[in-house]
Amino acid sequence: MAKKLPKTDVVIIGVGWSGGIIASELTKNGLSVVGLERGRERTTEDYFMVHDELRYALRYELMQDLSKETITFRSNEKIRALPMRQYGSFLLGEGLGGAGVHWNGQTFRFLPYDFQIRSLTEERYGKNKVPAEMTIQDWGITYDELEPYFDAFEKMAGISGEENPLGGKRSSPYPTPPMIQTPSMKRFADAASKLNLHPFTMPSANLSTAYTNPDGISRAPCQYCGYCERFGCEFGAKADPVVTVIPVAKKTGKFEIRTHSNVRRILHTGGKATGVLYTDITTGEEIEQPADIVVLTGYVFNNVRLLLMSEIGKPYDPASGTGVVGKNYAYQVMKGSAMGFFDDAEYNLFAGAGSLGMSLDDYNGDNFDHSELNFIHGGNISFTNTGQRPIQNNTVPEGTPKWGKEFKAQSLKYANRVLKVGGQGASMPFRHHYLDLDPTYKDAFGDPLIRITFDFEEQDRQLAKYLTDRCSEIMQEMRPSLMESLKELGPYEIMTYQSTHNTGGVIMGSDPSASAVNNYLQMWDMENLFVIGASAFAHNSGYNPTGTLGALSYRAAEGIATYSKKGGILA
Repeated sequence: MAKKLPKTDVVIIGVGWSGGIIASELTKNGLSVVGLERGRERTTEDYFMVHDELRYALRYELMQDLSKETITFRSNEKIRALPMRQYGSFLLGEGLGGAGVHWNGQTFRFLPYDFQIRSLTEERYGKNKVPAEMTIQDWGITYDELEPYFDAFEKMAGISGEENPLGGKRSSPYPTPPMIQTPSMKRFADAASKLNLHPFTMPSANLSTAYTNPDGISRAPCQYCGYCERFGCEFGAKADPVVTVIPVAKKTGKFEIRTHSNVRRILHTGGKATGVLYTDITTGEEIEQPADIVVLTGYVFNNVRLLLMSEIGKPYDPASGTGVVGKNYAYQVMKGSAMGFFDDAEYNLFAGAGSLGMSLDDYNGDNFDHSELNFIHGGNISFTNTGQRPIQNNTVPEGTPKWGKEFKAQSLKYANRVLKVGGQGASMPFRHHYLDLDPTYKDAFGDPLIRITFDFEEQDRQLAKYLTDRCSEIMQEMRPSLMESLKELGPYEIMTYQSTHNTGGVIMGSDPSASAVNNYLQMWDMENLFVIGASAFAHNSGYNPTGTLGALSYRAAEGIATYSKKGGILA
């Protein structure tokens, strides 16, 4: 028999970016919130003087323990899915702050095109431009409607940047100036400008200057140490939930965080959520937390899995194309790139920050003509100085022996002379890309694992080749002594790291038959249940997802506050 606790106004499941924003906004509105986080407590002090690449970057200190829970993967329905036993393609964060602690800080806004992708694509190119098996759809919201929430997220996080000349219109400038421009960034920007492209400084959650946000949270500027991705920031210069929104929620006295609390079911009756059932992993005790409103604020896989295990919403069926929970899983096309080896200059590539770099959107979204191309959308092209840490970086030209005198000589020569221009391509959903519960493999509690069915399509291969050609043009203009580039995009495989940009599964829209949540991320089938995160993305854009996730979280918080007073499906 589970121990039953007193009811709270709101219970949130997962205390990362989405959970922290929801807790901050709702407690400021007077609601009592319980936050359940299955990982441990975290503070900035945990990272003081801990520039330990082996511990964090290679042994994944901040990530989920795959021996207790993982995902299973298959490239198509004809083969059996197998568990991911070690980290590769993406990294699953765990603990207070979630993946918001170990991210790089690259904070883009999706383009206006993204939110109306089906309508705008068909309007410009005709319905035949979209392949029959591609399941893109409009998101049920426009960029202009979401813009105020982008602005709120950026001001809370103190995003440093300059206006994207090819992006959506802004209501105000970035709250802090762009980060410094390094000599290598200037080399990229000069080359891109000579090609009549539109480079701009990458928007960064690594603060360029000291900043106090509208909630009164003050943070120090970035030190350019190069330890961002896979690391917590010892200075608090990188915006993460632990140093921004969570302290605001705690200060109200209305937010209770319970760590080591693994939620296993959403409880519901009569078409409404009544609370959650979780296990205290320190004691093994099962606990029931009743609540008037339940909010899923976990990672993509966790949100989908919990809905399916709780039998909420209609599971997606790829054979019929019906159902919504698990639909439109998407990833990212990260294989378009060109690398240059330079004999005429040396750069301090060991220094940097997670979002120190230059970008351009000339080949992103529908900013270029696709009439004669065999794909839609595109990708952001960028050059970054993220900091080349010593263990993971030892790039030498193709054909160099793997050991011995020549290998050592080339390693020393090019240690600070290799620059890379990379493309981050959008990922379009297809009918046969989806998430469901694995029928065979279970976690440490005996619950089924989430299963991914996904592979790259011809759309992705064409896009990767196009972005590679564009990256190569820019790199050639940068005048390297030697250049290498991607040959072709092979099948997707789970063991090579690409990005932790998984999206979809609980997608938003205006039609309950084709989407799981509305544009406030409220479940169509259960009005007091909200599902917040990149699980709501109906496809993935040519960007990092966090900026758009943050904007949707602020809008959802507004919707939950309204629902708490009025009830009903929000419009």
